[in-house]
Amino acid sequence: MVRQVAWLCAILIVTHSGALLADSTLPNLEFNGFGTLGLVHSDEQNADFVTDPFASQGAGYSNEWSAEVDSRLGIQSTLHITPKISTVVQIVSEKRYDGSYAPKVEWANVQYEITPNLSFRVGRMVQSSFMASEHRKVNYATPWVRPPQEIYRLLPVANFDGVDMRYRYPIGEATNELQMNFGGGGVDYATGSIDASDSWGISHRTHWGDATLFASYGELKVSADELSQLFDTYRFFGLPGEELASRYEVDGKRTNLLNFGLGYDPGSWFVMGEWARSSSPSLLGESEGAYMTLGYRIAEWTPYVSVARAKVTSNTSEPGLNAALYPSPFAEGAQLLNKILNELLASGMQQESITVGARWDFRPGMALTAQYDYIDMRSGSSGGLINQQPEFTPGGRLNLFSLALDFVF
Repeated sequence: MVRQVAWLCAILIVTHSGALLADSTLPNLEFNGFGTLGLVHSDEQNADFVTDPFASQGAGYSNEWSAEVDSRLGIQSTLHITPKISTVVQIVSEKRYDGSYAPKVEWANVQYEITPNLSFRVGRMVQSSFMASEHRKVNYATPWVRPPQEIYRLLPVANFDGVDMRYRYPIGEATNELQMNFGGGGVDYATGSIDASDSWGISHRTHWGDATLFASYGELKVSADELSQLFDTYRFFGLPGEELASRYEVDGKRTNLLNFGLGYDPGSWFVMGEWARSSSPSLLGESEGAYMTLGYRIAEWTPYVSVARAKVTSNTSEPGLNAALYPSPFAEGAQLLNKILNELLASGMQQESITVGARWDFRPGMALTAQYDYIDMRSGSSGGLINQQPEFTPGGRLNLFSLALDFVF
């Protein structure tokens, strides 16, 4: 099972896509694919549970049972041009912010292998910020229905267009991989877009027997049109507004992300976990997330349990402008700005969750997973829920049931 997943993941994600095919006939074109048919139920009727924070609908308020949260289809082509040069294009169709399933280019890059251990890529790739970053959309390659949101929602912009370098080297019985990248990317949502420029990252992965150690660090500059407009409006209120804008504006300030992960998989059971911290001297503030998953394999069955936590370690409220200092209608405007700012500060994910699930690999390349999540949204947090209705009360509890059919071909 472990070797099968690793092999399929290597084909789909092409971490070593320059390897020659057995017949050594070049050029050679390969096609692979992956997908998930998912169904999610949430008992929160006044807000929607989503995995994509920019989605338009989810499970709960919009749909008691939703097939839009986890379902997707991906197609990947790999062209081996020469023994050292290959290209990869991966296209994914899933529910987008505008309600459509319009395909999106997830990967599009050219790789050049200088040596069997050193390679460069240029084009569109995925930041190597987390242990499962590169196959986070290939649910068949992970034990869960979806990666723990307490970690994987810390980085809203995962794709980047730029350059990437990988170097593999052994130390004793351990194999190591060092990866460095530089570039920029962006993501659209219903009322604007978020752009990440001048992003760079470095990650290191060590496989030592049955153990895996992972560490990464990255920085990026984030900008968002709506946030820029908000703080430009603050500046109309003189020096107090200028001070608040300078303190919380996002544009031009760097956000950093630090992550540590570990895994141990002797075959019959496995344990894995990650801890990550995101920090920015802006409205984005400081957040931490962590999870730990334990699973046991019994023939084709893999029951598992996971615990996770996310918290905001920076301020979640701000007094803002003193409306009493301004005449009407500026006083009402100051109150509105303060309300928006505090809603944004309080929107960070703060929750604890317990997950229990079981995966059934009933045939090669196909698996059926059932999962239950109990989520306790703490400190008045909305837990990343969207479409919040007037009756919604932050800081409550949420019960999720998910069923997913994952496949690769």
